[in-house]
Amino acid sequence: MRIIAGSKKGMKLLGPNTQSSRPITDRVKESLFSVLYKYGLPEGAIVADLFCGVGSLGLESLSRGAEFVKFVERDPRIIALLNKNIEKAGFTQESKVIRANAFAIGAVGSGTQEYSLVFVDPPYAAAMNVQPDSPLGGLMGLFGEQVVDDGLVIVRTSGEVALSERYGQFQIAERRQWGTMAVTILEKIK
Repeated sequence: MRIIAGSKKGMKLLGPNTQSSRPITDRVKESLFSVLYKYGLPEGAIVADLFCGVGSLGLESLSRGAEFVKFVERDPRIIALLNKNIEKAGFTQESKVIRANAFAIGAVGSGTQEYSLVFVDPPYAAAMNVQPDSPLGGLMGLFGEQVVDDGLVIVRTSGEVALSERYGQFQIAERRQWGTMAVTILEKIK
């Protein structure tokens, strides 16, 4: 696992020594960021990386010009690796790590709409139910006050999961599938 483009291109990321982790591959990450470029992201963006693990997506965003990333992870062992990756990349001033359950707090906004890009990468088992009353649906509801108009929420799930067409103010803009995983891009509608 590494940062694949931008100012920290080629930097290897520390990863957990566990079989339960499912890091995003370099090929898929490159494809995802190619899609994000057509939306003008992540350059200058305020980003939230939820269920971030060791920070692969958030650190890639910073390397590619994001202004700031808030990382949300609840496993203290993973947070220790995340902090090492942030320090190694030299992004301590451009990031903040919060230990919490992202389903409960969302992107941890200050009550103002501040995020233009949010990555949501929960464990696949936690994202099998995508109904509005599910934990994922509830999380999408929190984003209404945390994401700017026209902001994007990127949800990574198993390829067999199809998100609802709409969650409150968020509507599917596009869906991509790579192998057994899918990425759904939802845009906040004004």
